[in-house]
Amino acid sequence: MVKGLVLCYLGNNMIKEKTLTRSFVEGVITTTAKGFGFVSVGEDSPRENDIRIEAGFLNTALPRDRVKVRLNAKIGDIQQTGEVVEVLARAKVNFVGTIDEENGATFLIPQDTRIYVDFLISNPPHGEKLRGKKALVRLSDWTDPKKNPTAEIIEVLGDAGDNETEIRAIVLDKGLQMELPEKIHREADTLKKTAPAFIAEEAKKRRDFRKVTTFTIDPADAKDFDDAISIQTLPNGDIEIGVHIADVSAYVKPHALIDEEARKRATSIYLVDRVIPMFPEVLSNDLCSLNEKEDKLVFSAVFTFAPDTATNPTSKVTMRNAWFGRAIINSAKRFTYENAQEVIDSGSGLFYDELNTLNIIAKKLVVQDKAGGAISFEHEEVRFELDANKKPIRVYTKKFQDTNKLVEMFMLLANKKVAEYVSEKLEKTGNKGEHEGDLFVYRVHDEPKPERLAELAKFATGLGYKLPLKEGRVSSADINKFLEQIKGKPEETMLNTATIRTMAKAIYSTRNIGHYGLAYEHYAHFTSPIRRYPDVMVHRILAHFLADEKVTKEEMSEYRSLAAHSSEMEKLAADAERASIKFKQAEYMSERVGKEFNGTISGVAEWGVFVEEDETKCEGLIRISDLGNDYYIFEKENYRIVGKQTRERFTLGDKLKIRVKAVDLERKSIDYELVK
Repeated sequence: MVKGLVLCYLGNNMIKEKTLTRSFVEGVITTTAKGFGFVSVGEDSPRENDIRIEAGFLNTALPRDRVKVRLNAKIGDIQQTGEVVEVLARAKVNFVGTIDEENGATFLIPQDTRIYVDFLISNPPHGEKLRGKKALVRLSDWTDPKKNPTAEIIEVLGDAGDNETEIRAIVLDKGLQMELPEKIHREADTLKKTAPAFIAEEAKKRRDFRKVTTFTIDPADAKDFDDAISIQTLPNGDIEIGVHIADVSAYVKPHALIDEEARKRATSIYLVDRVIPMFPEVLSNDLCSLNEKEDKLVFSAVFTFAPDTATNPTSKVTMRNAWFGRAIINSAKRFTYENAQEVIDSGSGLFYDELNTLNIIAKKLVVQDKAGGAISFEHEEVRFELDANKKPIRVYTKKFQDTNKLVEMFMLLANKKVAEYVSEKLEKTGNKGEHEGDLFVYRVHDEPKPERLAELAKFATGLGYKLPLKEGRVSSADINKFLEQIKGKPEETMLNTATIRTMAKAIYSTRNIGHYGLAYEHYAHFTSPIRRYPDVMVHRILAHFLADEKVTKEEMSEYRSLAAHSSEMEKLAADAERASIKFKQAEYMSERVGKEFNGTISGVAEWGVFVEEDETKCEGLIRISDLGNDYYIFEKENYRIVGKQTRERFTLGDKLKIRVKAVDLERKSIDYELVK
């Protein structure tokens, strides 16, 4: 059945408001399947501060549209309400959904469950059976909220539930692109042909590490290698460690065809069954990738440490100096995380001494960062084993080993030190823009919002723990102490989850506010230019400073807007990645309906509790009606649902026995039921 549009009447309050002066605000709207919405009054503001738009007053607004809202009179402590009077800008005009037919009309039921209305298809192909197929459509007209919007089919994607169809639907519905244009591949092929001569010429100008022990450590299924690590002992006994990063900017010049396409995409997209690269594979997997036993151009951050940093267990990390510049390397070995870990654990094998030294220093860097206030959340990464038809036959969590931490810590060090180097240059030269840090692209992470921290502190207090707030703020060091308090306690999972949800999201910006989570004053993304465009920008800016060149106002204006664009594209790519995981988890559980598992409550809402299966991390919903024969009350501030009669509680972090009740592949949803 086609979803209709509901109009409602708010009663006497609307009559009273006619005599009052109305004010208007602009903002970004979030809508729900039930036809009401919330307009954000500020970036990352809590929902209770948003303006609620009741059903019937959205005036054709769709998710993430920028809208103009007329405010209703505020009554007591009731949430501010309003009415959308104008859609100022559509967030997107292309949508994906499943085609249905009714009474001779063809409709598209949107894949995005936040869209509360179906689209009337104005150009259905004649003679083609479309019901049950997924399609990409373009919104052509919607000005009358009493009518359904009309749309035109751009592409019929295939049958709903089919892997290729669903993955393509996920990507296109986020406004992302799948294939690179043919002209981009042609330009990459040209670069490949001229590469041998270019590398030979560049080798004369660069610092040469080809005779220094160098290797890569990456996941077993990796195809593009952004980073390599070199290590050698200098004649005076000092240890020199180089972090070498693919020099993409040596090949990709500003505003070339490849560069313009990469700017639009801003990031590679890592889905369960494939990678959609930002650059063509000729660059990402071949020319720029730091493949084993090949001469490669790199941008390097090279650090010299005192000998006792590696030899004395009780000594601190003593860094003598740091060097930044362009270099050339030849990786002697392509390690996976697993086989590098085997070498360390066994105490022997190829490059054992080098790996062991790196591991010792990395562990000291962890201690150093934690002492400085870096927040350490335990995180698990879901992985899939797929059959020949890309069907999941196993779902598991990736094991995080010392070698993962080893690579992470040296990448963090390089990112931090590059940002510090540029910032120091700016300080010395006085070469700043209109705002401090305006001549660089930083990776910044804001402090948590005071109201979110207050909620967390109140919740923690109720469980017997203290989160010390000072004027609504808490240091990252105090967050760490709090996490240490709860380690190993029954409430650990619950409070960990609640703490993570208070955190702001890291973004790219030319204005430096520091990185709260890492407790770094200066931080940038330097180490992954094959898959992140901001790293390419950082390489280009760093090259300017190393050559004592000024960054032009025009260039920084570009980077300012590109930083904001990259943050937005990163979010969309992450959404697509999560959606592909949810689809594969739902597909996995679709063959296990009726089976019982152990799970942990991962979220609570008015309509039920979300439960994550312990082994596969497949999250599903137990609806209120399946919890028991009681009236349940949602206590948001306590992260729980409580039965009115029985006082039975379902709280974030609780362990439950669950049964798979139903799976909807199209909605990528799993329904569980409680096993008592």
